[in-house]
Amino acid sequence: MSTIRKAHLVLSGKLCMLVVGMFGFGYLMVPLYDIICDITGLNGKTSSVAVMAPANSSTVSDRLITVEFVSVINSGAPWTFKPVQRSMQVVPGKTYNASYEVVNLANHAAVGQAVPSVAPSSAAKYFNKIECFCFTHQEFEAGGRKEMPLIFFIEEDLPRSIDTVTLSYTYFDTGEKPVGLSDS
Repeated sequence: MSTIRKAHLVLSGKLCMLVVGMFGFGYLMVPLYDIICDITGLNGKTSSVAVMAPANSSTVSDRLITVEFVSVINSGAPWTFKPVQRSMQVVPGKTYNASYEVVNLANHAAVGQAVPSVAPSSAAKYFNKIECFCFTHQEFEAGGRKEMPLIFFIEEDLPRSIDTVTLSYTYFDTGEKPVGLSDS
């Protein structure tokens, strides 16, 4: 075998390894991005797990934050989805209740899931959910309706430059078959 042919085989092997490495790196980017967003609150992602309610604060804040509630339905999903209350004034450090209403417009049982986002994205790490319908999949009978609760608080150390926080949920059909519900 000639030296040029050996060099070509070595180069081809290195290029194949580079392609495999690039594919592996690209494959790992999504989970790494999700982890970074969960830790830092980047891109408006909030935690996907419940937190403990804040301890009763000894300081009384006169600061009010406007929380706006927004709903989006993933295109083509057979739902109506809206917040029961469009906005509320909250005091950082105190716990509040809100809810969203979902109706399955399909003529069959379905499973839905909500994905939250907070704007401005820098406020996401200060927005904490104690209870949220976004933590689990929701099963609906054909034409079924649910009012789904949200219990949250905003941490007291939210930057003073932020006076409005928008909580947006995108609701979509998971495509899963409901367990224990009929398609009637």
